[in-house]
Amino acid sequence: MSSKQRRVLLTGATGFVGSAVQQRIVADEQYDLTIAVRRSVPTESAVRVVQVPELTAQTDWRDALQGVDVVIHAAARVHVMNETSNDPLAEFRKVNVDGTLALARQAVAAGVQRFVFVSSIKVNGEGTELGQPYTADALAQPSDPYGVSKYEAEQALLALAQETGLEVAIVRPVLVSGPGVKANFRSMMQWVQRGVPLPLGAIHNKRSLVALDNLVDLILTCAEHPAAVNQVFLASDGNDLSTTQMLQHLGAALEKPARLLPVPMSWLNLGFTLLGKKSFTQRLCGSLQVDISKNQQLLGWTPPVSVAEAMRKTAAAYLAKS
Repeated sequence: MSSKQRRVLLTGATGFVGSAVQQRIVADEQYDLTIAVRRSVPTESAVRVVQVPELTAQTDWRDALQGVDVVIHAAARVHVMNETSNDPLAEFRKVNVDGTLALARQAVAAGVQRFVFVSSIKVNGEGTELGQPYTADALAQPSDPYGVSKYEAEQALLALAQETGLEVAIVRPVLVSGPGVKANFRSMMQWVQRGVPLPLGAIHNKRSLVALDNLVDLILTCAEHPAAVNQVFLASDGNDLSTTQMLQHLGAALEKPARLLPVPMSWLNLGFTLLGKKSFTQRLCGSLQVDISKNQQLLGWTPPVSVAEAMRKTAAAYLAKS
């Protein structure tokens, strides 16, 4: 048996967050690591790979859980922008609720001590009033099927913890930045890099971001810290930015100053509404802030990576592939 400290099973190990967790664990050399993947993937020789074809209530995790102390569960059916299912909530529940609880119950049977669940800020809701951040222990208000499924999974895990003694820690990330980021964040980098004039020079919202390095650090802290047991933690960099400031930071990181036009917010609202993209206004111009003071109070955790450093790493990875 290895003399390393802990034996960890990581799900979702090939995803954006999971792959970063895997890299950090391998680099730290503090754990025996098993990863669960749908199909065989190249990985470090020290990593044990177990193929698990699906995440449902029927999934058999016995092989993957053999000898494991801690499960870090990052696999999920993620938020879908163009949903095709007639019953999206049912599809999310199959994976994010039923599949998660099946894994957790089998983890208990296998003698696993701790279960770290990577959830989502969508459990709290879709946005905040300026200066009124979400807190980890505030009333949950998920409004879409993905957020509902994550909340239901959290509740099921906490109930299981009370029933069995399994140590559960829940992490809800906000929008994650980092090398390889996609979706809206990558689109913003493309706009800035191409020098596209953007009507976003007078946005006075506030949005919390979390650097991938900071999120991974918090997840691994929750895997070890005794005060993390049966607690929910929000993940951010602790430095909220307006959309205007975010684009300015990206411009500095890309060494291509963002071309921002100070268009009034009322005009933007009207324009996006006429284009049938009213919800896009909230994602781009609305506020979503979180308070991470609980992380410091209970775990002694503060984000190790600054916003500027995170933007530089994200931009450097983007430029290397563009």
